[in-house]
Amino acid sequence: QVQVVQSGGGPVRAGESLRLSCVASGQSLDPNKPNCMGWFRQAPGKERESVASTYIGGGTTTYADSVKGRFTISQDSAKNTAYLQMTDLKPEDTGTYYCASGMACGPRFVRAWSQGTQVTVSS
Repeated sequence: QVQVVQSGGGPVRAGESLRLSCVASGQSLDPNKPNCMGWFRQAPGKERESVASTYIGGGTTTYADSVKGRFTISQDSAKNTAYLQMTDLKPEDTGTYYCASGMACGPRFVRAWSQGTQVTVSS
């Protein structure tokens, strides 16, 4: 099993920044196998969407078009941790953010979800 625990989030004003962190752990985590970590978000009344993803240890990094140039995902392989630095936040970034771990990037490969954290951006 794999568990992911995230931290960060909260209320901010438009233009401000936030940083989310996510740690993966569990006996199923194999350092010799790919571990993609990333964030999804879900706004009220909308479907969950992918925000950003990256591979622990390096590899392909992807971003949703709506966050390119504003969000940066990074990782620390020694800590099995991913970070999402969010800058120039906009009200449309408001939602519940979920960290996920998978053996590949993409929603159908997710094997563990975090508990979710609320990000609220006021104008």
